[in-house]
Amino acid sequence: MSWWNEIYSYFDPVVFEIFGLKVHWYGIMYVIALLLALFLAKYFAKKSKFPFSDEMLERYFIWVEIGVILGARLGYILIYSNAQIFYLTHPWEIFNPFYNGEFVGISGMSYHGALIGFIISTLLFCKKYKENLWLLLDLVSLSVPLAYAFGRIGNFLNQELFGKITEAPWGIYVNGVLRHPSQIYEAFLEGVLIFIILVFYKKFKKFNGELICIYIILYSSMRFISEIFRQPDAQLGIYFGFSMGQILSFLMFILGVIIYYYHLKKYKQAIKKI
Repeated sequence: MSWWNEIYSYFDPVVFEIFGLKVHWYGIMYVIALLLALFLAKYFAKKSKFPFSDEMLERYFIWVEIGVILGARLGYILIYSNAQIFYLTHPWEIFNPFYNGEFVGISGMSYHGALIGFIISTLLFCKKYKENLWLLLDLVSLSVPLAYAFGRIGNFLNQELFGKITEAPWGIYVNGVLRHPSQIYEAFLEGVLIFIILVFYKKFKKFNGELICIYIILYSSMRFISEIFRQPDAQLGIYFGFSMGQILSFLMFILGVIIYYYHLKKYKQAIKKI
């Protein structure tokens, strides 16, 4: 038995406490993810000659973060939480970081809810500032994956979203039961691997919107695979042999394919006219 198997027994999710407020590794990883996404957006905007200034990206960053946080929290409550009625009748509790007078932070975020919030905020931003929607989304596809990996690492350090029971030697003991470190699988498959693929492929990009479509297709595929090793949410369980994450990923995959072929068709038509 190695130190890795028992890492949860001696690793504290709380980094430090100041004035009674606990700062968790998850929060730090989340901040790193946000800042890294903005840094990568600026980097690729310059390197790959996207027509977006640093000032514009910083403004967009604020819009997107509001949309992502609202979408992620509301998505979790509506899709994964078993307390929808409570939150709908007590909406002020949705973002209340205190419980019984103690600061506990806000837990419970949904990626698919964050995606919806992201889409809405991006559409509104592009409409207001008259930016090229699909070109901006292509830049986003290069900026998000690597940053996303830190979010999943945050889940691992926060000791949440556990994997299924396993006998693999790299499993992690959770309450005396050996489980897959599914958060790490997701960090690699849904984050690092997708980032590498998109950075390599961007030189072959044919039309605006292609990179974001490929990201959607890749993410949904990798998430579907990752869910095989992840313990389903207890309050939701399994539907026809699939978890809620797999069902949503399948729908996301179909949407990505449809949008991709829509753009591909327009691209081929434009080529024929030349």
